[in-house]
Amino acid sequence: MKIGFVGLGAMGHPMARRLLAAGHQLCVYNRTAAKAADFAALGATVGETPAMVAHEADIVFSMLLDDATTEQATFGKNGIAEGLLPNAVHVCCSTISLEQARRLRDGHAERGQTYVSANVLGRPPAAEAGALFVMAAGKSAVLDYLEPALQCFGPHIFRVGDDPLQANLAKLSLNFMIYSTIEQMAEVFALNEKAGTDPRKIFEIMTGSFYTAPVHKNYGKLMVDHAYDTPGAPVTLGLKDVGMFMDAGGDYGVPLPYAAIVRDRLLSAVSAGDADRDFVVLQERVRQESGLT
Repeated sequence: MKIGFVGLGAMGHPMARRLLAAGHQLCVYNRTAAKAADFAALGATVGETPAMVAHEADIVFSMLLDDATTEQATFGKNGIAEGLLPNAVHVCCSTISLEQARRLRDGHAERGQTYVSANVLGRPPAAEAGALFVMAAGKSAVLDYLEPALQCFGPHIFRVGDDPLQANLAKLSLNFMIYSTIEQMAEVFALNEKAGTDPRKIFEIMTGSFYTAPVHKNYGKLMVDHAYDTPGAPVTLGLKDVGMFMDAGGDYGVPLPYAAIVRDRLLSAVSAGDADRDFVVLQERVRQESGLT
């Protein structure tokens, strides 16, 4: 397939590499052009604008930081929508608000263009290994067409529904479960540490018994190792995601009391100077409140 990829950040870069490794004809764009240099060396084309990338592709993936960058790259001057071919598909993988998700869905529909949301679960190492979990939403026939490309990112493709918005909400929801699980583990580790038990022992028991999911094994290990300074995702990103999840609760009239707790914990981490560290650093706010150093 002829595939375009817009956004070569911590997740987008390895995802685009997976498409290239699978033999797809790839054209990429990144606002910071240096991040695309290795793709040119590997035989991919580097587009000067998102529109140029879209004009060369059957499928255009975008993986961008937030609402503003997604809006600009899609509907701004020389954006994806400007160059998207009549039979091509824009697939947005970014974690964005439901308001922005609606703008993408409706903006493409107004232009007669095909649009799908395909959000992913996993950190950059999982993206490099092609072991992400993909949650896709859109018309069934379009998802059938996209399946071979989506499988480059990971073998597990979950079809959430016909409305692209459904994938975005699923992503925000599951991200919130990650943050709330980190809060749970932080409290458990701190309590046992205060009692004189090494948190590594609690981690060993936890992951050797009932709590064997990747969220416990991967994030729990980062926490007991105090591995805060090589962030897969920083505190600011977690704060953004939880804020969007709470906004979604307002949209649908659903109270989310635990989300407020996690939001406040992340805010405390920002206030403590940890904004750019991995979001598992929120453990240190729990330890601080417990009198641990």
